[in-house]
Amino acid sequence: MKQLAAAVLALSALPALPALAQSSAPSKTEIAGRINGMYPWLDAVYKDLHAHPEIAFQEVRTAGKLAAEMRKLGFQVTEKVGKTGVVAVYKNGAGPTVLVRTELDGLPMEEKTGLPYASRAKATSDGRESFVTHSCGHDIHMASWLGTARTLVELKSQWKGTLVFIGQPAEETVSGAKAMLDDGLFTRFPKPDYAFALHSWPLAHGTVGYNTGAVSSNSDAIEIVFKGRGGHGSAPDKAVDPIAIAARFIVDVQTVVSREKDPKEFGVVTIGAIQGGTVGNIIPDSVQVRGTIRSYSPAVRAKLLEGVRRVAVASSAMAMAPAPDVQLISGGAAIVNSEALVTKLEPVFKDAFGDANAQRMPAMTASEDFSQYVNQGVPGMFFFTGVYDPKMVEEAAREGGKPIAFNHSPFYAPVPEPSIKTAAQAMSLAVLNVLGR
Repeated sequence: MKQLAAAVLALSALPALPALAQSSAPSKTEIAGRINGMYPWLDAVYKDLHAHPEIAFQEVRTAGKLAAEMRKLGFQVTEKVGKTGVVAVYKNGAGPTVLVRTELDGLPMEEKTGLPYASRAKATSDGRESFVTHSCGHDIHMASWLGTARTLVELKSQWKGTLVFIGQPAEETVSGAKAMLDDGLFTRFPKPDYAFALHSWPLAHGTVGYNTGAVSSNSDAIEIVFKGRGGHGSAPDKAVDPIAIAARFIVDVQTVVSREKDPKEFGVVTIGAIQGGTVGNIIPDSVQVRGTIRSYSPAVRAKLLEGVRRVAVASSAMAMAPAPDVQLISGGAAIVNSEALVTKLEPVFKDAFGDANAQRMPAMTASEDFSQYVNQGVPGMFFFTGVYDPKMVEEAAREGGKPIAFNHSPFYAPVPEPSIKTAAQAMSLAVLNVLGR
C-alpha cells in the first residue's frame, strides 16, 4: 500500500520505543491465564452491554457501567468528557503514557440474531423511534478493554508508566473523538506517547490483523438538494423536474470514480438515499440526495470532492434549473498506523497467536475517528480481531459457501468467549510492550 505523506512526517517525530529485552515483559502464558480466570466477569459484562445498547451521545448507562468497573480496578475516573465519554487514568510510576480507546455506542437498527441476550432496546434517532443494537462489535471492544485494564493492574509490578483508558462516545457518527478532544482530553489529562484501538472483524476468532500506513478510509458525507419547478406529471414541459436532475447526477457522478481517479487508488462514491415527491403524477419542487465518499489518500479525497460538486452543479445547469445546494461534510480521516509500532508488535502477536493467526491485512474501506488522536501527533496502532468460528469463515471463503454477517448486519453475532479473550490478550500485549519496566 502506498505510504501516505502524513505517515512519513509522523514517523520522523516518533519517540524512541523502549529498547527492552522481550524476556522482561510478562509472558503470553501469564497474560492468557489471567484473562481466562477473569472471563466469567467479562462474559457477564459483555452480555449486559449487548442487551442494553445506546446510540451516539446517549450512552449514559453504558458510560456509567464502564466508569464503575474502572473505579473498582483503582483507576481515577472522570465522566461526561465530550458529553458522554469516560476517561480512566492509572499512574504507576515514571514511564510512557499509553492511551487505549474503546467505543460506547450502538447503531439504530433492529437485531435479528435470535441470541438469548439479544437487544430489544429502543431509542430516538433523527426524531424517530428505532431499535438499537451493537451490530458493530463495540460491546466486544468494551469487554476486552476492561479485561486489558484489569490484566495491566494485576501485573503492575512488572511495568511503569501511565494508562489513559478512554470510553469514547459517538464513533458511529464519527464525532465522538473530536468531542472528547474539544473537551480537553489532551489538556485535562496526560497526553499519550502511544495510542491503541482494536476493532472486531468477520475473521476467525483467535486471529489478529494489522498493517502499516492507512488502515481505514477518509469519510465525507454528501448532502445535496436539487431544485426544480413543480408541476403536473402530464405536462413536464411546464415544470423543471428535479428527479430527472438527481437521476442524471447519480449516474454521471460515477464517471469521476471510473474515468478521473487513478484506477490503482481506492475511492468510492455511494448514493444511499434519495427523497423527493409524494405521488406519481406530481413533479416536485426539490429532491434531496444523500451519500458517502470514501478514499485513502488526500489527493484522491480532494479529486472526489471536487468531482462530486462539479457534476452536481453541471446536472442542474443542463436542465436550466437553479443551482443545487451542495454540502460535502468532512467525516473521519484515514487512520495511519505507526510503522515503528507495527514493526515492534508484529513478532509479539505472531509469537502469541501463531504465524497463521497474526497477519497483515488490507485496509478496511470503512471509516473511523481514532485518527483524531493519532493526528494530534500521537503514534498509534489500530488492529483487528476475529469473532467467528473458523469453520464458518472457511466455509464462507469457498465458492458458493454460506456468507457470514459483516459488521452493521442485523445478524452480526460474534462468538463471545474466544473473541473477547483474543482481543484482551492482544491489547494487553500491545500496551505492555511499550510501557517501561
